[in-house]
Amino acid sequence: MWGQRVPVPKIVLQASFPIDPAKRAEALDLATELVEQSNEEPGAIDYRAAVDVEDEHTLRFFEQYEDAEAIAAHQGTDHFQRFEERLPALLAGEPRVTQFEVSEATEQDL
Repeated sequence: MWGQRVPVPKIVLQASFPIDPAKRAEALDLATELVEQSNEEPGAIDYRAAVDVEDEHTLRFFEQYEDAEAIAAHQGTDHFQRFEERLPALLAGEPRVTQFEVSEATEQDL
């Protein structure tokens, strides 16, 4: 069933990071810090991270931004730079990031 229209983020990013099981706790701490600080950024609509329910060693990020400038600003922050610097040592495989350009969004009833 179609719901009401909701404010539309211009850009949505979905990322997945396969994490080395031995580094899982460190990765979760780092992701928690990144999410908390990223949600305070101007232009960031919503910034979330979660553990994949099918693979507890995969972190998934879901990010919504007002525009490309907000993404660029995010990538220049100290907390993002710390995450980027430490990430290679935490990975157990190749990360994947997909960017979506959004023109319309509708909230759905369940």
